[in-house]
Amino acid sequence: LYNDAVAMTGGQQVGERPEGHSVVQIAQSMRAEGAVKITIVTDEPEKYDGVKGLPEGISIQHRDLLDAVQREFREIKGTTVIIYDQTCATEKRRRRKRGTLVDPARRVVINELVCEGCGDCGVQSNCLSVEPLETEFGRKRTINQSSCNKDYSCVKGFCPSFITVEGGQLRKKDKKGAAQDWTGGALPVPVLPVLGSEAWGVIVAGVGGTGVITIGQLLGVAAHLEGKGIVTQDAAGLAQKGGATWSHVLIGAQQDDIRTTRVSAASADLILGCDPIVSANKETWARLRAGRTHVALNVSATPTAAFVKNPDWQNPAQACVDALVNNLGAESVGAFDAETAATRLMGDSLYTNPMMLGYAWQKGWLPLELASLMRAIELNAVQVDKNKAAFEWGRRAAHNPQAVATLWQKAGAGEQVIQFKKRESLDDLIARRVEFLTGYQNSAYAAEYQQFVARVRVAEAPLGKTTLSEAVVRNLFKLMAYKDEYEVARLHSDPAFHARLASQFEGDFKLKVHLAPPLIAKKNERGELVKQPFGPFMFTAFKWLARFKGLRGTALDIFGRTEERRTERALIGEYRADVEALLAQLAATNLDLAVEIARIPEHIKGFGHVKERNLAAARTRREGLLTQWRQPAGLSVLAKAA
Repeated sequence: LYNDAVAMTGGQQVGERPEGHSVVQIAQSMRAEGAVKITIVTDEPEKYDGVKGLPEGISIQHRDLLDAVQREFREIKGTTVIIYDQTCATEKRRRRKRGTLVDPARRVVINELVCEGCGDCGVQSNCLSVEPLETEFGRKRTINQSSCNKDYSCVKGFCPSFITVEGGQLRKKDKKGAAQDWTGGALPVPVLPVLGSEAWGVIVAGVGGTGVITIGQLLGVAAHLEGKGIVTQDAAGLAQKGGATWSHVLIGAQQDDIRTTRVSAASADLILGCDPIVSANKETWARLRAGRTHVALNVSATPTAAFVKNPDWQNPAQACVDALVNNLGAESVGAFDAETAATRLMGDSLYTNPMMLGYAWQKGWLPLELASLMRAIELNAVQVDKNKAAFEWGRRAAHNPQAVATLWQKAGAGEQVIQFKKRESLDDLIARRVEFLTGYQNSAYAAEYQQFVARVRVAEAPLGKTTLSEAVVRNLFKLMAYKDEYEVARLHSDPAFHARLASQFEGDFKLKVHLAPPLIAKKNERGELVKQPFGPFMFTAFKWLARFKGLRGTALDIFGRTEERRTERALIGEYRADVEALLAQLAATNLDLAVEIARIPEHIKGFGHVKERNLAAARTRREGLLTQWRQPAGLSVLAKAA
């Protein structure tokens, strides 16, 4: 694996070091040591055009063919070598910021209404910038534009929800306008801690690649400028995998007051919690002491690597916040959504950490002067004005959190098509879906849905519950609103979606959509359809195609003849029959099992081969639960206990 940079020591380029090996040198060494076959796999095969020094017979392949190369190599006797050449994504981001690497004017966005939440984009890319988005219609995916490394492998996920924005740029946030709208009043100068004979222990806890170590260094420089004693020690995590990262900072009135290189157990005076999961990690937890430790906490957590493997992963951020409050007391924990504030007010979540620094300082939890902290930011010489502004927003959040929240809510107005509400009545859930299905097909189709769920509500009413009704409301809708070609066209041509894009991007840009139309798409070696990009003309075609939704399911529906579409229509009838069977025997003793059966469609996610795979698993689950349902009550209880 050749990522062209030395990790954790400054990102030096390997090939430029005298003792370092370039890819060409590695290939020469491998050939000299007897490798029978060598292939270079890379995301940029074109960079090897005309390269001199490669041993004869070495093949250059695109990374998309890595699986095929491995399958070929496993059949070859002898030592074979695959050299995977791809520049470290973190280094790419740094070099782009420094202007030493071209920053492609191309970004990826997801139309969350089209997204099925299957997670195939995360599987294909293994990227944590593909984040969960909770919506009224379930968990979807969104791209974190602040952390996106522009690798674009997420687009390979078998899903038509991906749009690439070619040209233009992210729309700049009007931070000056937001500052002018500030109504929270003048900021008082806090009473700062006075250092005694014991060092002041600070732990900056966050996620690799977000600037945790930088915050530790800013604190060190500021303390040095004031003539104080200072020791910092960093524990760096994996930047691309959301690895936990800590920076231990010890500040003393003089250098001799510092006797360790890390904050000792139960000795932290301040936890600068840039991520709640890392802040509640056992490594951080061991440094806490009630009555001594204060925590300045960003309540928005970065999804961990577990989300890539498990699409249903639940973010434990709130549990982490609650645990810290229970341990230290509410008065010792200052928490606010710094990531949302940074994104909405500064235009980039990477300003979360300096915002947290300003928050902690305004709370009076840092023994450093404002002037020295500002000078440290200046000496760092990276986005000085923006980092100072983020620090100021953090101060404002500490002084008047409601005023800051009002401004970021105003700044984020219209950013999402779907406004997720945690608490809605059953009538609201039904009304929203009836409205959607009317647009999906027509009022008669929506009425059919409404009448069926009404029957379920009547049957469940004697039990005094609505859990089964809610399950049917959500899952029958999911099946009836299956995303065929007409629906994908309707959602991609929705004016609300294009208004959101216009609010997110500016400049001269064009849109491309990535699709695998079953009637014309090519297939890979596994027999799976392969997506290809379609230019702006496709959005005009979408507008026309959406108008023909009335053909859905009729003899004139050319798209409805595929196996996938026939299966989707059959699932609606199958689900209704299952629910009818549940209602015939519904009782308080089997309600929970009935709800489980009614929720089976939640597991049928995705498109094409991804959906087919998930459907097979859902059918197996359905058969098992229905078998349990048909058992006599006594046997069912025994089976469940077993």
